[in-house]
Amino acid sequence: MKRLFTLTICLLSLQLLHAETNTINPAKSFTPVNRVTKFNPDAVNADTTILPVLNQSLPLSTYGGVYKRRLDSIRKDIQLDYNEYVQAYIDLYMHNREEMGQVAGLTKYYFPIYEKAFREAGIPDEIKFLSIVESKLDPNAVSRVGATGLWQFMGTTAKTYGLNMDNYVDDRRDPIQSSYAAAAYLKDAYQEFGDWLLAIASYNCGKSNVERAVEKAGGVTDFWSIRQYLPAETRGYVPAFIAMNYVMNYFNKHNIVAQACNFSIRTDTVMVKRIVPLSSVAQALDVSVREITILNPSYRMAVVNGSPKTPRRLIIPQTAKDNYAALYNVLNGVDAPVTATAKPAAYAAVQYPSVKSERHIPTHHKVRKGETLASIADKFGCEVSDLKVWNHLKTNRAPVGAMLKVSVGEVAANVQDDGPYSKN
Repeated sequence: MKRLFTLTICLLSLQLLHAETNTINPAKSFTPVNRVTKFNPDAVNADTTILPVLNQSLPLSTYGGVYKRRLDSIRKDIQLDYNEYVQAYIDLYMHNREEMGQVAGLTKYYFPIYEKAFREAGIPDEIKFLSIVESKLDPNAVSRVGATGLWQFMGTTAKTYGLNMDNYVDDRRDPIQSSYAAAAYLKDAYQEFGDWLLAIASYNCGKSNVERAVEKAGGVTDFWSIRQYLPAETRGYVPAFIAMNYVMNYFNKHNIVAQACNFSIRTDTVMVKRIVPLSSVAQALDVSVREITILNPSYRMAVVNGSPKTPRRLIIPQTAKDNYAALYNVLNGVDAPVTATAKPAAYAAVQYPSVKSERHIPTHHKVRKGETLASIADKFGCEVSDLKVWNHLKTNRAPVGAMLKVSVGEVAANVQDDGPYSKN
């Protein structure tokens, strides 16, 4: 009987220990993280450049309460939950201090572009941090499966949302065009799922994978409830997004210093209506070709392939007035020598002469799926209000297939101030 009693006690102890192991807080049971990036061939935007898959969660930090309060304080339209999965990515990103410092510096140029696109599309501002998870703010980033640009669009998805790809141009690399396309995708996803975290998850693995996960979870539309049914990379994608919100808001609390950009962040826009090599533009402005190509990453052959019918956007660093004549000659094909002037010590605000009404050439554009009035206006250098007046539109909706008038007066090269994209 004594032996039986002893055996019973031992078995009971083992059962209790097993139960405790299954319910214990991960903070109390740490095992090393196997940081392996897994390939998911079914993902729309999978294989991101900065998203390793953490197969196990890290223990909650001793300062978990601080992290949670900070996330709560920056929450706007998207829930920023704090848990061990989010903590794992916070720790990972904070460990890459130099890289995060570089990214923090790049936000000064790219984030105003995102904010304008998102504001006009009506999606939350904080989604801009998703681009860091996708590409580390590198417009030339290309994943192993071919996802390209700041927002890592695959070719098929890019075409669906109005991005052009040909021998001359890859709009996936264009910060402005790709931001409007990303906004359109995320807005569509939110309208389907009614939850921003699920919309963000679908950006990584595709809407169909999220739909299947919701179905397996019994119809609930909460990321943490369906997480176990999502592809491996996507399980970490949303926690990584939340972690990046924290890192970019509080990097200075962790002794990370934002590094200065190695290119001018004060820019102007030029609408070009002829073939112009970027090297000629660089020579006229007395800047390096490298700087011009950084500002215009979508031109595959380092040539702006504009035409009177389809003008192309060229981003240039703000420059001294002494360079206006040389720039005008290059953009208009004038046979005049390009004279270089001394590069100004600092980029000051520039007021370009108005040349918008020299020739009147009405231009039209056929609306493609995924385009909005805002993206069309930005593409052709006009305002949404202009498009509505010229086309007698009462709403901000761009009817797919409609032929819209996008200009009533153009010149061979229209130089204009960048407006919202100038960082003064």
